[in-house]
Formats: sequence, C-alpha cells, structure tokens
Amino acid sequence: MSKDANPLFIADVSAFTKTLRKSLAGQEALPGHAAMLALVAKAAGFRNHQHMRVTTSPPELDELAMKRARRVFGTDGRMTRWPKHTKVQGLCLWPFWARMPAHRDLREVEVNTILKEGMAFVDHVLLRRSLIDHGLAEREVDGSAYRRIERKPTPEALALMAHLRNL
Repeated sequence: MSKDANPLFIADVSAFTKTLRKSLAGQEALPGHAAMLALVAKAAGFRNHQHMRVTTSPPELDELAMKRARRVFGTDGRMTRWPKHTKVQGLCLWPFWARMPAHRDLREVEVNTILKEGMAFVDHVLLRRSLIDHGLAEREVDGSAYRRIERKPTPEALALMAHLRNL
C-alpha cells in the first residue's frame, strides 16, 4: 500500500459521515485497511480508492522560486550569495534551519558556526537575523540563546534540501 499523502476535500462532512456510517452499519467487525480506504473514498464521492488517488494530485511546486533558489547555491551545496527576492530568501533559509539541532538552546557562536559552514560568502549575521525574521528561529532578548522553531517545511523547502543533499 502506498504511503503517499492523498489530500481529501469534503464539501459536506455531514453527508460524508452519513454515507460512511451506512456503509459500516451492516458489518459485524471493523473492515481492514484496504476496505476502509475504499469506504472512505466512496463516501467522499469517488468510485474507489484508486480513483481518489488519481483525482487528487499533490500540490505543485513553485518552479520559479525553486529555480532561483538553486542558483543561489554552488555545486558544493553552499550558499554563494543572498537572493534578492523575499520569497526566495525564505526558501533558502530552510537548509540552515535543518542544520540547527531541534529542541536545544544554542549560543550565538554555535549558530554562527552552523551558518558559516553552509555559506561561501561572509555575512552570517544577515542569515542569523533572517532566520528570526522568517520565523525559523528565535532568540532571547539579550541574545544569549537561540533556538530553532519547529515547523513543517514547505514542499519547496523539502525539494531544495533534497537537491542540496544530492550535490
């Protein structure tokens, strides 16, 4: 069975649950996984689970932003320059976010080391401030501790990080 995420929009949840309840009413035991997927798909108005998977497609990536972000990184996976577009700036910060350890306070020196390792130009202060401005990291008011903010990366961020891993 596939583990791909299948987005499902249900216009009328009430009708959906009524249909699903009717489908389950005649059963003595709970259906198995595949049978449950088929029941959910039918209750949502699809012919079967395969029809639902084909009909619902994953979100499309912003290819222009991806192209611009890839240009900012060299063949060694290090950032060579700061992008001019704000959207691309935010996208390019995700690889640095991923390098920061989760659920751990870092000193400024430790954050600077992480940032310097991933860049080929000398402006780690810009990156550190940008991580905070884009909501990917936070710091104490006195600057004594920095912490990565746990967020789910965007599809573009995941694609960029995968691209950089493959360099």
